[in-house]
Amino acid sequence: MPGNLLVIVAPSGAGKTSLVHELLEHDRNIRLSVSYTTRSPREGEVEGRDYHFIAREAFERMIAAGEFLEYANVYGNYYGTSRRWIETELAGDHDVLLEIDWQGARQVRTLFPQMVGIFVLPPSLSELRRRLNLRGTDSPEAIERRMASAREEISHVLEFEYIIVNERFEAALSDLLAVVRAARLSRAQQAVRLAKLIDEFK
Repeated sequence: MPGNLLVIVAPSGAGKTSLVHELLEHDRNIRLSVSYTTRSPREGEVEGRDYHFIAREAFERMIAAGEFLEYANVYGNYYGTSRRWIETELAGDHDVLLEIDWQGARQVRTLFPQMVGIFVLPPSLSELRRRLNLRGTDSPEAIERRMASAREEISHVLEFEYIIVNERFEAALSDLLAVVRAARLSRAQQAVRLAKLIDEFK
């Protein structure tokens, strides 16, 4: 029984990373995809946990060999998802979670039309700006870039099957857990899982 491919997208500051962390703590059958990137590790980042850090030339060889499910060039650095790893984990009856942007989600859907798309929204643009300011890690110019990027990202929200508003964290987490459970109860999943039971009634 193949697992579900869960794709979660959100603008920076919407709380996606915190939600994903808690989801993985609640559900041990979900595997988080670790992306490849050509950027340098930031302080505290660990190879294989946060990213697979590789040279640009190696990344481009992987592109040429068709090894990425999706990839993108963001601010001069490549980011990509290993296609082989995803397929292996799904075949092992694990759900796989991807944290990517809307462009990557589009690429994934062309290869996995059955993917479950989840978009996390902030409760408002003003609240998003407040959260970005509270981080204290970005300059005013960087925050403006993130706000512009958020508007672009959010313009694609209706391309996703599920939309979660992260106003109260616990409520948003409950919604995310409900989406995962619903995906496992879908007709496509249950038709395989319950095939013998269904056949008894024919």
